[in-house]
Amino acid sequence: MQVSRKAKPGKRSRYYHSQIDMELLFAGEDYETLPDAYVIFICDFDPFYKKKYRYTFNSLCREDYEIWLEDGSHTIFLSTCGENEEDVPPELVKFLKYVKAGLKESTEDFADSFVSRVQDAVRNVKTSREMEEQYMLLEELIKEERKEVFAEGCISAILELLSDLGEVPEDIRKALEETTDPEVLRTCLKQAAKATSMDEFMKSLLLLDAMRRIP
Repeated sequence: MQVSRKAKPGKRSRYYHSQIDMELLFAGEDYETLPDAYVIFICDFDPFYKKKYRYTFNSLCREDYEIWLEDGSHTIFLSTCGENEEDVPPELVKFLKYVKAGLKESTEDFADSFVSRVQDAVRNVKTSREMEEQYMLLEELIKEERKEVFAEGCISAILELLSDLGEVPEDIRKALEETTDPEVLRTCLKQAAKATSMDEFMKSLLLLDAMRRIP
């Protein structure tokens, strides 16, 4: 679910597809075992400014439009701001109108069985204390997982940049691997990208640390 516009929707979909594939294919398995994967964004805005309820993307050969890559990846952007009702199923339009509706309007009858089931589920969540607690726990777990994924990727990028400058000192490597603060990791990544030597990288971090200590 996307409630605000973010840059590079294609890159975001690529990231989510990679996360799915990493979970689906074990080491040594044949690529043919990969099932089709769908990444679906529900946007409360028009991601491509064409006033469509649905944008579907697959891999097509630019030199010959009859050739499909058939890699099994499907990316779909659904928009609540569409105007082409005649081009999509009426059930999809009703669902997206429900998504766009305000708090009061969302309880109205949309004359659609799927929307009715969603409304029932939302009512159950709101009235069930236990379900609310489980939802909040799940939300926290997702946040923590995303933090861990970001930290791992950032640390790997920093170490790769530093390795171009020479051997990475063990204390630096250990300090990075024990860091979970995203802001600290972002700063280290920027400094590693700018540094022309290992000494310069270490001095820049020492200077930043000293500046933070100034009252």
